[in-house]
Amino acid sequence: MITKKVADVSSALKGVDSGMTFMFGGFGLSGIPENAIAELVRLNINKLTCISNNAGVDDFGLGLLLHQHQIKKMISSYVGENAEFERQMLSGELEVELIPQGTLAERCRAAQAGFPAFYTPAGYGTEVAQGKESREFNGKMHILEYAFDADFAFVKAWKGDTAGNLIFKGTARNFNPNMCGAAKITVAEVEELVPAGELDPNEIHMPGIFIQRIFQGVNYEKRIEQRTVRQRN
Repeated sequence: MITKKVADVSSALKGVDSGMTFMFGGFGLSGIPENAIAELVRLNINKLTCISNNAGVDDFGLGLLLHQHQIKKMISSYVGENAEFERQMLSGELEVELIPQGTLAERCRAAQAGFPAFYTPAGYGTEVAQGKESREFNGKMHILEYAFDADFAFVKAWKGDTAGNLIFKGTARNFNPNMCGAAKITVAEVEELVPAGELDPNEIHMPGIFIQRIFQGVNYEKRIEQRTVRQRN
């Protein structure tokens, strides 16, 4: 059986370079590829275009790349938790493309499925639609959106096997599945890596055919952006 396992995060990110376009799984800080982000910071490559639901927070997630001024352009749907992102955007240091969250997910999924483009009603009549082709379907206007074209997709799963099969846990099953196979190379980091055949086929969320490299990550913080708890009576 073909193995997708690599020794560590350094091996997994072989070939990354300045000027590339990267996808990052996760929603907020849930299910983000922490090890891959830390390695990109260490490598200090720059002029990156980053596709992600969010831009992390000031000292965690993609916020670490922002602080190093490694990101040239962010393509996101929510960026409200990062003061450094706001500063760079308002100063003109950072290009920003804000798109509806469903459109972001679908542009990932279209790339995964091999569809070059699709029509969606989301954003029609707003700034999102400026400069884009529009067309009417069943009496409703839609705009044309293109699939993403990324060099690497970095995803994080709870458990995986050496063949690249993945199982996500809880809300970490967010943008991660849609980004698998949506770039030229998909790198998966997992909390637990087991030999091929040990996972129950009925529990696998993402088959290994979509994954090119997989490794077992270390030292996950798993932060929560806004922790809200109920006071005890």
